[in-house]
Formats: sequence, structure tokens, C-alpha cells
Amino acid sequence: MTALTVADPPVPQQQAASAQYLSFMLGQDMFAMGILAVREILEYAGVTPVPQMPPSISGVINLRGTAVPVLDLARRLGREPSAIGKRTCIIVVEVEGDDGPFVIGILVDAVNAVLEILATDIEPAPRFGAVTADLLNGIGKVQGRFVLLLNVRHVVSTLHLQEFVAQIH
Repeated sequence: MTALTVADPPVPQQQAASAQYLSFMLGQDMFAMGILAVREILEYAGVTPVPQMPPSISGVINLRGTAVPVLDLARRLGREPSAIGKRTCIIVVEVEGDDGPFVIGILVDAVNAVLEILATDIEPAPRFGAVTADLLNGIGKVQGRFVLLLNVRHVVSTLHLQEFVAQIH
């Protein structure tokens, strides 16, 4: 009698993990941020300037009775701000700060779409160029085009905005 051995069932090949990102334009460059941080997207309707804010903060908007600071992402990244146009938007995000969750608007030239990017299609942020690597989570490849994956938490936290917002409220 020969012994029969039962083979282990085939292990399903794991699919590469992917995540969803909201893509947007800043000049001619496409950026994206993790969709989980995004609370809403607002049509640009102006901001109220506030004295003593960092230069990259355009001012504040009234979001259902709460003053929310608006970050001019172009200025924050050391670029010339674009002219306000029909597609200019404010992406309202919630970021985990040192003192808990923090809401801020990010001024961008246009919002594109939600992209699904595989982890295998993301390269580490380069250590050169105008946008420092700390401000990026990496560079995604989508349909033959590079998408700069913004590290929103780092972009915002390095401004120490929570202390300024405390003065507004």
C-alpha cells in the first residue's frame, strides 16, 4: 500500500495593496493626497486675510461657523502662486497634529479625480529637486505619468499652525 499525501491547497497569490488618492493640479504638475485625510472639496470663493500668519497661509474661510486656515500650496512649496481661476478649489483636510486632529484648507489650481495607485507603482521620494523629500510620501506612476504623493501631515505640521489657529478662535 502506498501512502497518499494531501497537498496543501494552493495559496492564492496576494494582490498588491493599493490605496486611493485625490489627484489635483498645481501649475502643470499633478499631485495627490491620501483620500482618507480629505473631508470635502470647496469651490474657491475667496479667503479672509489674517494678520501675523505665515506667508503660505492665504487667510481663513468660514466653514459652517468655524474659521479654517487656508494654505496656499504653491507658496508652501516655494512656487509662484497661480492666478485664481474657474477650477481653483480648496481641499479641506483633517490632519493629526500634536494636539489632536486639525482641519485646514489647501488651495490648489484644480481637482482631478480619485486615483487607485498600487503600492508597487510608488517609488520613494527623491532626495533632490525643489520639493523636499519630506513633503512627499513618494512618486506614483499612473498611466505613464508621474504623480507627486503629498505628505499632507508634514506639509501642515511644519508650519506650526495650531498655535496661530488658537489665536483666531
